[in-house]
Formats: sequence, structure tokens, C-alpha cells
Amino acid sequence: MSRQPVTVVTGGSRGIGAAICVRLAADGHDVALGYRADASAAEAVAAAVGATGRRCVTVRLDTTDERGVDRLFETAAAELGPVTGLVNNAGVGGPVGPLADADAAGMRRSLEVNVLGYLLCARRAVRDMTRTGGGSIVSISSAAATLGSSGEYVYYAAAKAAVDTMTTGLSKEVAAAGIRVNAVAPGIIRTGFHADPERPDRRASAIPLGRPGQPEEISGAVSWLLLDDASYATGAILRVAGGL
Repeated sequence: MSRQPVTVVTGGSRGIGAAICVRLAADGHDVALGYRADASAAEAVAAAVGATGRRCVTVRLDTTDERGVDRLFETAAAELGPVTGLVNNAGVGGPVGPLADADAAGMRRSLEVNVLGYLLCARRAVRDMTRTGGGSIVSISSAAATLGSSGEYVYYAAAKAAVDTMTTGLSKEVAAAGIRVNAVAPGIIRTGFHADPERPDRRASAIPLGRPGQPEEISGAVSWLLLDDASYATGAILRVAGGL
């Protein structure tokens, strides 16, 4: 990529998103970090990005609000330059347990963030990248999309299956504009995402590699998909799940 990479990362203040921001900075990207609530965590990640010599701006937003999404992209372009990449990462879980016991409000919020939020961010990225010469979108899916997550959060698995479908369809829709669209599907990763912090280690015996993953093991896959090394990859869903 001849242009300076400028990548928007949503949900970049913690977990996988934070690891992605730092990895992308190490690989030469300037980063626009979108976060929902924890300003101090976002600023800590921004400082880690700055320590690599790259620039970082932080923007507080709700990805389900299109005005917030517009503000994130406008800030990125104004302060860093034309956006060349988007990492759709902001997500929420919700009520854990059988679907019959799930709370409708919790499910609705999960679907809005995990599906509508991704669509709104991708829509804005496509609009900008079509005008500025192309780019790359990477969405964080989940192994749950094909495993189903029965007894835990079937609705979350359904949302991630929607992300996979969006990846396939959008990749075909925007290929002629020079925009690649891919996804990374993590398995069980040791982050603060889990309502039960013991879940990753408790599930380790079910993982063929015998352990949960680390956020840094996801960030490397995301970085590769944004690189020119992956210039022929679009519509791919890269599973990084320890064999699940």
C-alpha cells in the first residue's frame, strides 16, 4: 500500500481491540481508536501506540449511532489522513444461558452492536474508501458462528453468523472499488469479554490445542489481512480458534 495506512479500530480500548491497535501501530499504521466508555483505558492504548512512533486519536462513540460512526471517521481523516482500513471489533455478549431464559433487551442490544454496528461502520468505510482509492475491512467474527454456542448464547452465535454473511456479500459488492473485506473468527480468548472470567480456562480441555488463546494471537491475523501480503484475499473468514 503506497499510502500511509490509517486504520479505524472500534472497541479498541480493551482485550482483542487493544492488542490490534498496538500490533497495527508496530506494523506501521496510524490508528483511530473508537471506544464506548472507558476513556482512561483508551488513552492507555493510545500511549502504547504512541510509544511505537505512530499516531493515535481516540473517539468515544456508540457504533449503533450513525452520527457517532461518522464522527469517528471524520476525526480519523482530519487528524491522521484518508482512512485505508477498518477493523470492526466493538462487540458485546449479553445474557448467558439457554435461549429460553434470555432477556429480550439484552439480546436486542447484542444484535444491535454486533450486527448493526458492524454494518454502519462498514457502510461509512466503503463510502470513504471508494472516494479515496480503496482499502481493507476486517471484521471480528467468532468460531461461535459455526459452533452455535448452545446453552450459552445462541443469539450471539447468530449475530456472528450474520457478520460472516456480511463479509461474503460485501466483499463481492466492493471488490471493483479496490476494497477487500475479510473476517477473523477467534475461538475462546482470554480477555475481559467473558461474564465469567474463569470460562476460558474452564473450557480449555475442549480446545484441541489445550488452552485459550491470547489477544495477540488474534491481532497478528488481523494485521496480515490488512497488509499488501493479503492483496488477493477477500471474502475470507480466517478461523483462529485453537482447533475448535
